[in-house]
Amino acid sequence: MQIRPIRTKADYRAALKEAERLWDAEPGTPAGDRVDVLVTLIEAYEAKHWQIPAPDPIAAIEFMMEQKGLSRRHLEPAIGSRGRVSEVLTRKRPLTLPMVRELSALLDIPTDVLVQPYETRRAA
Repeated sequence: MQIRPIRTKADYRAALKEAERLWDAEPGTPAGDRVDVLVTLIEAYEAKHWQIPAPDPIAAIEFMMEQKGLSRRHLEPAIGSRGRVSEVLTRKRPLTLPMVRELSALLDIPTDVLVQPYETRRAA
C-alpha cells in the first residue's frame, strides 16, 4: 500500500487494514514508521468525518466528580458557597470565567469543554 491521503471510505478501510497488519511493528523501523504515519492519517480522516461533540459542561463536571470520588463540597473552592455549587449543578446559575478556570484546574477538564453553551433553568 502506498501511503497517500485518505479521501474515501475505501481508502479509509484500506488504511485500517494496513495499520492492523503492521500494528506490532517495532518503533523506529520502516514498518513502525509506516504504521505511525497511517495512524495519523486515519485519525485525521476520522476527526473530519465523525466529529464527537463536546460534552455538556455540567455533565462533564459531574462525570469528573464521580471519576475522582469528589463531592459537591470539593467544588466550593472553585465555585463558591455550598448554595452556589448547588445552583451551578442544578443549572440555575451559569458558570463564570473564573469558575471555568478553577474547575478546569481542579477536575482536569479542558476549558473549551466548560465554556460550551448549555441550558440553564430559571429559579422557581
